[in-house]
Amino acid sequence: MSDIPPIVLTFAATDPSCGAGMQADILTIASMGCHPLAVVTGITVQDTSGVDDVQPVDAEWVADQARAVLEDMPVAAFKIGLLGSLENVAAIAEVISDYPDVPLVFDPVLSSGRGDELASEDMVDAMRELLLPQTTILTPNSLEARRLIQEEDNDQDDPELGECAKRILRLGCEYVLITGTHEQTPKVVNTLYGERGLVRSDSWPRLPGIYHGSGCTLASAIAALLANGLSMEDAVHEAQEYTWEALKYGFRPGMGQHIPDRLFWARDEDAEEDESETRH
Repeated sequence: MSDIPPIVLTFAATDPSCGAGMQADILTIASMGCHPLAVVTGITVQDTSGVDDVQPVDAEWVADQARAVLEDMPVAAFKIGLLGSLENVAAIAEVISDYPDVPLVFDPVLSSGRGDELASEDMVDAMRELLLPQTTILTPNSLEARRLIQEEDNDQDDPELGECAKRILRLGCEYVLITGTHEQTPKVVNTLYGERGLVRSDSWPRLPGIYHGSGCTLASAIAALLANGLSMEDAVHEAQEYTWEALKYGFRPGMGQHIPDRLFWARDEDAEEDESETRH
């Protein structure tokens, strides 16, 4: 078994632009030295500007896809992205409940970068009840973190992120990494919280442009690094480094957002080799 790379199973919807969703997960997981398994939760109509429509995959099909590969191959980590429907939330929760020792990275995709709604309130309620208690690490941005606690937070319109983290952790997940891209701060501050409070806080220079699939990249990188045996704190830090570099080398192939270059390390190496050959 030692010659088999760690295997990461992702539940996500497809993205025909390959900037986010399933395709982003696959690229990231493979880039981090793992073998990806891909369970499709939905099919989207989207480009680099935003999501126009989502067709959820039937929940039984989602469960059958997962069971088929889980009965065939050993999985070292799960990653969850866009769920597509209330029924899919329940189906995935039931599947992963059979694997309590496998770490679960949950990126709660509630809306697109453009603001397109991707999860109903019923779905958010089901995530809180069925998925968060099974989640090893939740990776919301600040907007998602605030929405996840809205049900119990009627008196405070804009709670501090530390308070959001406390309330999210009380819902059952082990860790929460709140990303600060949407906050009005000079640098992007990403903060990891655990049951004892603050675990680590990392600041990153803000890059110009808006990126399609940055959250998918970060969550998938964490899942891959956990599958490779890193501790949570190390996995979170290295995944941030990888994601920031992917964004720094990102490109804008269409008329909308930039796409992270998840294979920046390979292209950078090729460029250095070409430059070396030119000098000689």
